[in-house]
Amino acid sequence: MATAADERPKSDTERLHELGYAQELLRRMSGFSNFAISFTIISILSGCLTLYLYGMNTGGPIVMSIGWPLVGFFVVMVGLSMAEIASAFPTAGGLYYWSAKLAKSNGAAWSWFTGWFNLLGQVGITAGIDFGLAFFATAFLNLVFGYPADPFHTIIVYAVVLLIHGLLNTFGIRLVALLNNVSVWWHLLGVAIIVGALAIIPAHHQSASFVFTGFVNNTGWGGPPIYVFAIGLLLAQYTFTGYDASAHLTEETRDAARSGPRGIVMSIIVSWIAGWILLLGVTFAIQDYNKELASATGVPPAQIFIDSIGWRGGLFLLLIVIGAQFFCGMSSVTSNSRMIYAFSRDGALPGSNFWHKVNKRTRTPTNSIWLAAVGALILGLPYLWNAEAYAAVTAIATIGLYIAYILPVILRLRQGESFKRGPWHLGRWSTLVGVVATIWVGFITILFMLPAAFPPNLQTNFNYAPVAVLVVLLFAGGWWFLGARNWFKGPRVQGTAEELAAIERDLTEVGAA
Repeated sequence: MATAADERPKSDTERLHELGYAQELLRRMSGFSNFAISFTIISILSGCLTLYLYGMNTGGPIVMSIGWPLVGFFVVMVGLSMAEIASAFPTAGGLYYWSAKLAKSNGAAWSWFTGWFNLLGQVGITAGIDFGLAFFATAFLNLVFGYPADPFHTIIVYAVVLLIHGLLNTFGIRLVALLNNVSVWWHLLGVAIIVGALAIIPAHHQSASFVFTGFVNNTGWGGPPIYVFAIGLLLAQYTFTGYDASAHLTEETRDAARSGPRGIVMSIIVSWIAGWILLLGVTFAIQDYNKELASATGVPPAQIFIDSIGWRGGLFLLLIVIGAQFFCGMSSVTSNSRMIYAFSRDGALPGSNFWHKVNKRTRTPTNSIWLAAVGALILGLPYLWNAEAYAAVTAIATIGLYIAYILPVILRLRQGESFKRGPWHLGRWSTLVGVVATIWVGFITILFMLPAAFPPNLQTNFNYAPVAVLVVLLFAGGWWFLGARNWFKGPRVQGTAEELAAIERDLTEVGAA
């Protein structure tokens, strides 16, 4: 990693003008705040624990102890490659903007498909996070008040959560920024409290051999265990998503060409370390594997907490997790809406003029916020008839995002030394890191489209991730060849320097009124 000095340091607004955009959004975020939003969306207290049930069935303890650090290494490679590009192009469009600028030819097509996969992944990650929160909140309500934990009542909680997150992002943007910073400490202290309690209080802990070599296969698949272990890696790979938020928030971040890349990389590394500690702490604390796996709450970590340290203590730890997941979902809606705002600003969505409007008083893309929330709600509805729908949603989020993550990396590799680096870059390591990242993403894209349970059944365990990916390919591809290629030319320039200044002046005058 290297930091190069520019001939003359440009202001964030000057650089944004060079990229073709006005400073419409308020640039109020510090570097720490930028890191905080990606760290919050990764949310080890969300991803690790909401998919813990999946991991217990699909590989068991070895998926937590060995799978996590294995996946984390390759995710760092992906994050480093993305961070270098983010430094060169610090704009809210992020991935699809990068593809347009890095492609040697057909930049508009590369941008179009990158953007649509990013949109699929963004909506999927919002759905996955808030659905996970709904699971844990429903478990808490079930334990304390006897609230039913069936799919219908879980969907109700899910809808309420999305409504709250939409309202917060619409009317409480300053509060959202504050809570993003609080979230970092909530997660780190939360992990310390949970792991400390699970390490000190229980009279019984599992052995190291159980945690590091224990293998469980409840998928129905026979044959070599490596397949089950591999599909169990979804637990870790899904958790390590959403860190592109640091790129999408660069138009609101100070010193964006450095702060954005650092936010991407540091959010992954801190999550890698803290997440492994969390998974080890929970797995060592398992008291009765089969009992906790079959918990009536549908949330094994909640049962592990209660069995390990008692009713009151277990509920307290559960509340810590729910709080972290609330912060995570809130930040995901923020990031998702900024991607929708930028993509529609460039005319790529049906009704783009409506979706990219900025509320002149709050300086937030209100319409995009609600599109993000409603899209996530729709993606979660199949849970009403398919018990494995949550795992499918996480697979959709993972595949959609990582395809969008890697396309600009591939294009950057094709540029070679002609790539014009930003102030934060990888130097001579760019090619090696980018190749490793590309191979890994190709592997997981195929892996997580495969059936996770045998025999596959449409009503109970069907993995509809391939269907969602195919729908996006058919929709985006069909629209592209039927007409979009004639008018979508990639990211639009908003105007001349004078026109950009006029846009900013208009927003400033309204905000001051």
